[in-house]
This record gives sequence, structure tokens and C-alpha cells, in this order.
Amino acid sequence: MSPPGTPADERLLYTPPTDVMIVTTPFVPGYKITRVIGATFGLIVRSRGLGQNIWAFFRSWGGGEIKVYTLLLEQVRHQAMERLSAHAKSLGANAVISVGFDTSEMGTVMTEVLAYGTAVVIEPDVSQPQPVSLR
Repeated sequence: MSPPGTPADERLLYTPPTDVMIVTTPFVPGYKITRVIGATFGLIVRSRGLGQNIWAFFRSWGGGEIKVYTLLLEQVRHQAMERLSAHAKSLGANAVISVGFDTSEMGTVMTEVLAYGTAVVIEPDVSQPQPVSLR
């Protein structure tokens, strides 16, 4: 979700990919995994502009959220998800499970964001539920 005050057309950029199902869980309810392809990722390195760094420096004196960085990280995470989706799709997957993010700084002005997960092929699970017994 975009920060308040973000123009409506810019908010549309943050919708999740629709061609590949992406979940943080190790399964997708209502689906069965028919094939595990393997690790997939989306990586992006982004630099902050000089103007953003100067503004953030002065903003940090007063405390509180530095919205310019929040927006930047939101954009970068979304781009990493798009790349994750594209990579998984290129491997033949239609879903990515166990998705996570890793973020680190490179130097003093660059941020690396890695989205990673397991590329899988899923299909709707139409089998009848099996009773569970505790015996």
C-alpha cells in the first residue's frame, strides 16, 4: 500500500504481480504443489539522490519518519517482487512460496533489496479432504 498523499496513478504501480502467485507461506491453501523448481530471486540496487540525502539529513534532526526513504524502499521492494515474479515465470513456475526480503546498504548511498523464495508449479487441489485421527 502506498503512503498517504501518494498520487492515485502512482499507487497503481504497487499492485502485486498477477501472473505468478506469490506467498510468504510454505504452501498455498486450496492448491497442491506438483513440481518444485527451486530457488528464485529478484534483486535491485538503488541509489538515493544527493537531494534526498540532504533532505533526509535535515529531517532526521527532528525525528520521525523520513518519508522520502519510506517511499524509495516501497518502490524498490515492489521492483524486486516484479523481478522475482519474472524470474520464477522464466523458470516455468506459476507460484513462489516462502517469499522473504533481505535489505542491505552498499556504501553510504545505495540500498540493495533482494526478494527470494522457492519457485513451484501449483494446481487447484480437488481431492476430498481426509479425516484426521489422533490414534
